[in-house]
Amino acid sequence: MSHIARLHAAEIRNHDWSDAPFRIDRAGHDRADDGGRGEQLTATETDRIRMNVMWVTAQVLGYQDPNFDVYEFAEACGVDTRTRSGRLDGGIQAGVRLLDGRYARPGTREYGEYGERY
Repeated sequence: MSHIARLHAAEIRNHDWSDAPFRIDRAGHDRADDGGRGEQLTATETDRIRMNVMWVTAQVLGYQDPNFDVYEFAEACGVDTRTRSGRLDGGIQAGVRLLDGRYARPGTREYGEYGERY
């Protein structure tokens, strides 16, 4: 995994996402630092927020890095990438926009630098 991807993953993994919809947090927020006040998501809801943040970041990283591995990145972010039977969860890759194995340009549903599809 690239250095930039590792840094993104470390920040995503380090952040406490359990109250993300209820407050604006600083980078690396941890409820333990502020006494855990206020509303909090369930563990499942928190995992969904983390996964969505991972996917948004993965879209940009995958577009920029031809060697990017979304599963490796998801694991580094603290996202579970395996099914109950231990196989890779196809939903991880389904969360990014791909066409013929290439990532769409960030902010679009297009795939080339100038909007063309590969």
